[in-house]
Amino acid sequence: MNVVVRYFARLRELKGCSEESCTFPAAITAAAAYAALGLPAELPIAFAVNQERVSGDTLLREGDELVFLPPIGGG
Repeated sequence: MNVVVRYFARLRELKGCSEESCTFPAAITAAAAYAALGLPAELPIAFAVNQERVSGDTLLREGDELVFLPPIGGG
């Protein structure tokens, strides 16, 4: 299954890109996709699918846009 993954803030820096097309097995959740990509487990990540905030146990579907939202610091 193909999913467009978008990265912001620290994750964009770590991946070296702001988005990529990824292939995952069917019936994968947003949180499992995050783990499969080898991203830092210690970050408290929020998820959005197709521009709607979702929980990590949301199942992805073909063609979804998955966004990982790391905490954003500021001063």
